[in-house]
Amino acid sequence: MAEELGRIEKPEAKQFQNKRKLYLVPLLYAWESAPNEYVERFNLYWQQVREHIANLESKIGAVKRIYHESITLAGEEGLKMLEKLSPPSCEIARDRCQNGAQVEVVEDAELVEESLDWERHLLVGFISRKVARMVTDFFTETLKKRYEHIARRIDETLQDNEAAMLFIREGHGVQFPSDIEVFSVAPPALDEVHRWLRDYSPEKKKDDKKTDEKPEKKTESA
Repeated sequence: MAEELGRIEKPEAKQFQNKRKLYLVPLLYAWESAPNEYVERFNLYWQQVREHIANLESKIGAVKRIYHESITLAGEEGLKMLEKLSPPSCEIARDRCQNGAQVEVVEDAELVEESLDWERHLLVGFISRKVARMVTDFFTETLKKRYEHIARRIDETLQDNEAAMLFIREGHGVQFPSDIEVFSVAPPALDEVHRWLRDYSPEKKKDDKKTDEKPEKKTESA
């Protein structure tokens, strides 16, 4: 089970000597029309992620390998691909690469494309329940294969006594090898983002807008 950074009490590097370490970073994305309230929390989250990773590195080990979901190229080409997908995580990755870390490919391009296609179909919706079940089953099976591939690639590339980072969305189904110490980077701002997304769902915003648009009742003077 992954350990949250806040629960680690002054870990010493020798405690994890010869062990493989993985710093697990939940991926958050912003969108073009994102409200300022979300953008503020989003920026705070990535700032805290940078601080937490630096803290882990100082106590447990510097990052030597970088893994990122949806990235199917290694090295500088992978960084260029990442810059378009997620600028905040790219900035963190590039800083580590300047200190000797390398971007490794953990994704299979065909599985990534296949899972994205099934996901798009699910978002569109279906009239037939039978078709909906079939597409859901295909999507689930593809994700399972994708996560198994990620776990296998990490196991193949992460060496003894090395530390690595994995950027991946929450709710993933990757089962990490049992001999890898996994540390979840979950700063306080992550909870703030969760609360904002829960409280300001599209449905709630529509209701708030309707409430704001209701005309005020006029009180007739006697």
